[in-house]
Amino acid sequence: MDLHIQTRLSQPVNSVPDHVKTLQMPVFRASTFVFDNTQDMIDAYDWTRPYNYSYGTHGTPTTYALADQIAVLEGAKHCLLAPSGLSVIQLVNSTFLASGDEVWLPENSYYPNHEHLSMLQERYGVVLKSYNPVDVESFQPTEKCKLLWLEAAGSVSLEFPDLIGLIKKAKAKGILTAIDSTWGAGLAYNSFDLDDEHTAVDISVHALTKYPSGGGDILMGSVCTADRELYLKVLKTHALQGIAVSGDDCANIQRNLASMALRYQKHHDNTLVLIEYLSQCKEFSRVLHPSIASHAGHEYWQAVCKTGLAAGLVSVVVDGCKTVEQIQAFCNQLNLFKLGYSWGGATSLVMYYQVQRQAMQHEKPVYIVRFVVGLEHIDDLIQDIEQARVVFA
Repeated sequence: MDLHIQTRLSQPVNSVPDHVKTLQMPVFRASTFVFDNTQDMIDAYDWTRPYNYSYGTHGTPTTYALADQIAVLEGAKHCLLAPSGLSVIQLVNSTFLASGDEVWLPENSYYPNHEHLSMLQERYGVVLKSYNPVDVESFQPTEKCKLLWLEAAGSVSLEFPDLIGLIKKAKAKGILTAIDSTWGAGLAYNSFDLDDEHTAVDISVHALTKYPSGGGDILMGSVCTADRELYLKVLKTHALQGIAVSGDDCANIQRNLASMALRYQKHHDNTLVLIEYLSQCKEFSRVLHPSIASHAGHEYWQAVCKTGLAAGLVSVVVDGCKTVEQIQAFCNQLNLFKLGYSWGGATSLVMYYQVQRQAMQHEKPVYIVRFVVGLEHIDDLIQDIEQARVVFA
């Protein structure tokens, strides 16, 4: 058939020779897949298939390839991707919680998760409880408890929870466990094989925005599990909510995964040097990091993170004599540490928080400054803090 030029431009020939191979997977961009016949189209709509090429929201070769790699990184068997770390947290909550169900959250949890669960409590009658992550006895679930959230370590005050004790207690009562493993990134510990007894969580969520991306320019999250039945439950919610990710973003994260372990090690090394410096600064009454022997949960970090690794985050408790205006001035005075949220990228960040909870062992609120340690030379980062300390004089 002799086609008009407009038709030929609208339906170009899409073909790649079989012998062409590249180091990086080609980027597939697709909302619509086309089929050779109606039976193939009907067969493709089985949403439980491992690779469902029926519509773009379910996945493309690019998105499935990244999901497979994240599953390997986490030590899981199944993985789903979503547009952000918060979106996968909400995906888990939406899948497993119903009206009247009880859910437990650590006191040092990621604040947006607390806000989401508070909203579910107000609107739908989900019962939200909190516990001290370093005290298993503070976790006292009722028969209505369906979900225990874990976070290792807490993202601001960095207490490392008694993961093994909490998971065993939850499993003994038939309670589902979900961990925010963004801090560990699949490198500091394996959520699905935590000790010699192979203690494991049921579900792991991971903000791929952080270390897998590594550039501070991509938003994405993952939810992993080793249990196919749990995977299918999450997959159904994932499909019905129309959750999808960009093939271009997936390709960029895939490219950066190769350097992830090297970057994580460098973040860790820089942080350990910075801890030594911060511990000598009189303006800070405490330095918070799981590797410090006096830190809450240090022994649990040692038991689980057998690699000795920790993420590039370190916080300090500001001396109680300092004012919030001085703390703000200190953060504003920093040059290399940029004011901003998130972590895991090459650029160092800083932010201050007001914290009050039992795990901090303070009756009154305390101010914490959290340093996100990037890949700059550590001497320059120390010098930056040194010059900013003048505001405390």
